[in-house]
Amino acid sequence: MADPRVAEIHPMKTALEKGESYFWCACGRTGSQPFCDGSHTRTGGKFKPIVWTAKKTETVSLCGCKRSGDAPFCDDTHETL
Repeated sequence: MADPRVAEIHPMKTALEKGESYFWCACGRTGSQPFCDGSHTRTGGKFKPIVWTAKKTETVSLCGCKRSGDAPFCDDTHETL
């Protein structure tokens, strides 16, 4: 499988609200980073968003390089690019 597009070389600080569901863009093509806008449909099914529900209200670092081993959260993989 081809690698996703690097959307941002740094993590994206994002405010989450407890109980809200989020769709993190895994392909790197969305126009509303870091969240999915459906652009992955143009990848031929290679990428799908990661869906999760926030367990608490907090600000987190979401992966912008799309290569984190802990997606959707940043694990500092961007430092190796």
